[in-house]
Amino acid sequence: MSGQPIADYVSADGGRLRYETGGRGEALVFVHGFGLDRSLWDPQWAAFSARYRAIRYDLRGYGESTLPAGPYTHVGDLGALLGALAAQPAHLVGLSMGGSVALGLALESPAMVRSLTLVDTILDGYRMSEAWSQRWRAVVAAARGGDVAAAKRLWREHELFASARARAEVGAPLEAMLARYSGWHWSQKDPVGAPARPAIERLAGVAVPTLIVVGERDLPDFQGIARRLASDIPQATLAVIAQAGHVPNLEAPQAFNEVLLAHLAAHGAAR
Repeated sequence: MSGQPIADYVSADGGRLRYETGGRGEALVFVHGFGLDRSLWDPQWAAFSARYRAIRYDLRGYGESTLPAGPYTHVGDLGALLGALAAQPAHLVGLSMGGSVALGLALESPAMVRSLTLVDTILDGYRMSEAWSQRWRAVVAAARGGDVAAAKRLWREHELFASARARAEVGAPLEAMLARYSGWHWSQKDPVGAPARPAIERLAGVAVPTLIVVGERDLPDFQGIARRLASDIPQATLAVIAQAGHVPNLEAPQAFNEVLLAHLAAHGAAR
């Protein structure tokens, strides 16, 4: 971690979200993906906390945040955290599952969001390929069968991370995050709530400028999601990061940071 101030936010149901802040200015919140934690954003932290009030946190059940103990939503957690920190409206940047969380908040509480950046994101309601679904079922089956270590191995070896694994400087921090993950969301019945209508049916209602980022080497499922988001969100721009896969902020941090900085500069309050 970076050495910036770190604290816990206590949610209404007693859960604790571990978060980190740094810098001053407009709020900029980074939301990590499944099985990862807030250290995903290490390559962005110095550059963006020098220009913004940067916030990153561990989603419920990940990193140093507490495991779910009852009904909750990641979107509700994010909104409550921003409210507690008086960090709204905020620029939101989410990767994969984190992208779906950021998108959900923009749909449910648009006044809390200044801009969106959706990176190789999952999209609620999008029909994933059978190849993806089979791999996912195999991971869950291993964990539900009592072998979380096997589930984590299958996830680490997933082709989703093939591009990242090819470079040691990227593969090592990714491996460390995946090793820290408890596997709880596979092995247990997650009480996380779902929206009444899937996000894919509501994309035309996204009311903020949105940057869609996808690595050119990511799987076809995520390429398709990126195209759908860019097509259906009214103020969307699509950026493809060359020579990167599912985690372009790690695989091509300079290119990723440049694209994100330009988006934020174009849509900040002081533009």
